[in-house]
Amino acid sequence: MHGVKVPDMADAAPILIIEDDRNIADLVRRYLNRSGYDTLVAHDGNEGLWLATSRGPRLVILDVMLPGIDGWEICRALRRESNVPILMLTARAEEMDRVVGLSMGADDYVVKPFSPRELTERVKAILRRTGEQTVPAGSKILRHGALTLDPEKRTVAMDGTAVALTPSEYTLLFTLMKSPGRAYSRSDLLGSLYEHGESVVDRVVDVHIGKLRRKIEPDASQPRYVETVHGIGYRFADRKIGR
Repeated sequence: MHGVKVPDMADAAPILIIEDDRNIADLVRRYLNRSGYDTLVAHDGNEGLWLATSRGPRLVILDVMLPGIDGWEICRALRRESNVPILMLTARAEEMDRVVGLSMGADDYVVKPFSPRELTERVKAILRRTGEQTVPAGSKILRHGALTLDPEKRTVAMDGTAVALTPSEYTLLFTLMKSPGRAYSRSDLLGSLYEHGESVVDRVVDVHIGKLRRKIEPDASQPRYVETVHGIGYRFADRKIGR
């Protein structure tokens, strides 16, 4: 294992870098280490998937084009078993590739060549969204019909059954749910996901909302909780919903 620990992160799980280009992997590792993160590195898809499932990383930085198992398949495999945050790396800049990666459950997407400083900031932003920033004790539990969200525990449940959300899905639901009836533009919602104004397409919001609906709505084609505001974006329903 590579990495340098600092006191406030000493017991944290490592960040896993799955990247076959050893120069890029080493550059990313060094920048993350400087920011106090412990790291693991894998140079092929098979080793990367094994480390991701056996070592429990706090976040996975995942290259798309890998020997062995490619990044798309690793992302699919992880999402079947885990909600670990995933940041994908690719040399392809097409919008559709970004949408495909995010629709598979990735939380962010960086196109090569990239600034290692920017990547480090994106890692920090994702980890903030996963709850590594503290929430004030006693924060109000949000309830609407059968749906509950506990900001302090960062848990979501439907009829008492836990709902597993990715960090981006959770952030969007919390943003919408804490202000029922308020119409949020896609730009507003992007701002809740990407605090530093990272360049992403509005369609990213639609992808995450679609996945969120499939997890919390009785019928995703006729949403009761997360409503579309045509020409604007989305809002959380403010009408009473029965159980």
